[in-house]
Amino acid sequence: MPDVYPSIEPCAHGLLDVGDGNRVYWETCGNPGGRPVLVLHGGPGSGCSTGMRRIFNPAAYRIVLFDQRGCGRSTPHASDPRTDLSVNTTEHLLADIERLRVHLGIEKWVLFGGSWGVTLGLAYAERYPHRVIAMILAAVTTTRQSEIDWLYRGVAPMFPAAWDRFQSGVPEAEREGSMVEAYFKLLHDPDPAVRERASIDWCDWELSLVSVEPDAARDPKYSDPAVRMAFARLVTHYFRKIAWLEDGILLREAHKLAGIPGVMVHGQIDFGAPLVTAWELAKAWPDGELVVVRRAGHSARDPGMQEAVLAATERFEGGG
Repeated sequence: MPDVYPSIEPCAHGLLDVGDGNRVYWETCGNPGGRPVLVLHGGPGSGCSTGMRRIFNPAAYRIVLFDQRGCGRSTPHASDPRTDLSVNTTEHLLADIERLRVHLGIEKWVLFGGSWGVTLGLAYAERYPHRVIAMILAAVTTTRQSEIDWLYRGVAPMFPAAWDRFQSGVPEAEREGSMVEAYFKLLHDPDPAVRERASIDWCDWELSLVSVEPDAARDPKYSDPAVRMAFARLVTHYFRKIAWLEDGILLREAHKLAGIPGVMVHGQIDFGAPLVTAWELAKAWPDGELVVVRRAGHSARDPGMQEAVLAATERFEGGG
């Protein structure tokens, strides 16, 4: 098994008009006649990267990537304060996925999701199980209120310095309340300097939790102010509404995944998304297998994560 597959360029790409003034960027890579796999990026608002193409065998898969509304190469971009986020919800993203499937002439596909992409993949598969061949889910989240509360307060005692910096960006009177709500307000402040500071502080907190390696390199894309702003705006926009999902619904309805084989890859010491969520999903999903990577956290670059994900993508290349 390779470390990752060689770099490849898209066979085709474009911007799909999905309505509401939005156009989502999509691309296909690998074998045009291969098994279709849809890549669902994290965030919300992280966008796709070229590295996501490289975890699938390009001779076996038709690899489909797209930037969800408001981020990456999709337009309009959430970094622009004029962009209307009211037409950017989980329901809109599910409809976009179906439009993309029809646009590309795909009947069924494998789903790959990481972090927020797991939540979106589960929501899609539970609604359209007949469209899903198999699922590969890394760093499992379901965007329950308890998961959001952990990420933006519960984990704080494990990262006191980072938490102190994160909390100090919020007016003192609001520090005991919801940090998601507080930052949402800062990111919509009329003063662009306030918005910029909030986007930096938000991303610094998120990035401090990603890897178990204290000296791990941070993703360089977050040095781009537009990427930071879109990410911070979209995460707070979604999480203050628990992604417009009934709390806990994805676990309660995991029985709808019966007949869909899948692999969940999760780091034992994932600070941002504790293992319990993946464990609960494995109990509720009849055909889902949980692979726990002992020395890994939330990052795909942590020890053992990449190998486990590659093994799962190899497993579903054919009829397995």
